[in-house]
Amino acid sequence: MASRGAVMAFVSRLVLGPDRKLRVLWRAVIFLVLANWGVPFLLDPAFSLAASRLRWPGELTAAAVALNELENFIVALVCTAIFALYEHRRVDSYGLPVAQALGARTAEGALAGVVMAGAVAAGMWLLGGMQIRGFATTGSTLALAVLAWLGANVLVGVAEEFWFRSYLLQSLWRSIGFWPASIVIALLFAADHYFFKTGENFWDAITLVSLSLLMCYSVLRTGTLWFAVGFHISFDYMQLFVIGTPNGARLPHGRLLDATFDGPAWLTGGALGTEASFLMYPMIALLWLYVAWRFRADRPAAAA
Repeated sequence: MASRGAVMAFVSRLVLGPDRKLRVLWRAVIFLVLANWGVPFLLDPAFSLAASRLRWPGELTAAAVALNELENFIVALVCTAIFALYEHRRVDSYGLPVAQALGARTAEGALAGVVMAGAVAAGMWLLGGMQIRGFATTGSTLALAVLAWLGANVLVGVAEEFWFRSYLLQSLWRSIGFWPASIVIALLFAADHYFFKTGENFWDAITLVSLSLLMCYSVLRTGTLWFAVGFHISFDYMQLFVIGTPNGARLPHGRLLDATFDGPAWLTGGALGTEASFLMYPMIALLWLYVAWRFRADRPAAAA
């Protein structure tokens, strides 16, 4: 009986903290399980039915992207709300205060995304890897495409940052430290793309790890995720709509530019587009330096 009591005491200390609540690391693990399998198991049938009813072709469209990211947003919202309730906190207290959504940090991140994607595209064009033949979308269709892709990429930026770098980052940060938490998040983020997106390769995985670490670092320096959200929205908007590079071996439908990418894959990114170009690496390095210089005060997010 004594040994059984010792085992129970050990298990209790392993699972529960001094406050007799579930240790933060276990909360992060449960969040991952719920977000990867639990909540999607409940939502997938409804979203699959919606996609089949809309009868979309296999093209990369703003509507298809938006539907997929809407599910991701709901998953992140439900899972975060569960733990916010458990911790007696607001859902937006994990690095995404709603009051700052349209603030300077979001705008600055968005500008950084435009500059990075634009510079990579300019480099591809100057080095002969990208040829622009005109506009792929014109007239009234263009106005609709501008808004549709903007809405889709707002969902991309908010949903993916909310999923990976809101509660999950904060809980891992509190339990294992900022940089170990950031590395775990970066590996999860890259793995999600590498294993579940058509055409992914080693070089794009390096880009994704680098960008994820950079977005985590922006949270450390600014205290919120809004810089990362702004960057994510505008970078993907530039990729998918303005430049119209391939993504997952598919060309975006309703893109702005009618461009071809006939250069080597190291330059153009091949089937993966802008984010897999080797030109991304110096641009990512420059943005690391900018974030370190621009946001010098170390202001970790609330309750980190």
